[in-house]
Amino acid sequence: MAHLTTHVLDTARGKPAAGMPLRLTRIDINQSRHLLVDTVTNQDGRTPVPLLEGAAFTAATYELCFGVAAYFVAAKGLQDDPPFLDQVTIRFTVAHSDQHYHVPLLVSPWSYSTYRGS
Repeated sequence: MAHLTTHVLDTARGKPAAGMPLRLTRIDINQSRHLLVDTVTNQDGRTPVPLLEGAAFTAATYELCFGVAAYFVAAKGLQDDPPFLDQVTIRFTVAHSDQHYHVPLLVSPWSYSTYRGS
């Protein structure tokens, strides 16, 4: 079954980013925003279930917004005050809702990267 997933890795500590808040929003053609998911990553840096699957997973533009500052403040340690990164937002388009889309985030307090995973 096609679905949307994510995985967050804390590259500064070399481990999954457990407890990171994230939100998934769908952006309509008229730029209206619809909050679909508001959750927190588990101990493996993932959400306990796919973000979207089945009929809810449609071709559209989405944004994943990760609460990076909240995560690093709670993790205590490498965070600047005030944080360099607050929220990391990844806007992407699902063209084929019959495929698996995986949008991982590799993040430190000062940088991030993403890609379409498998």
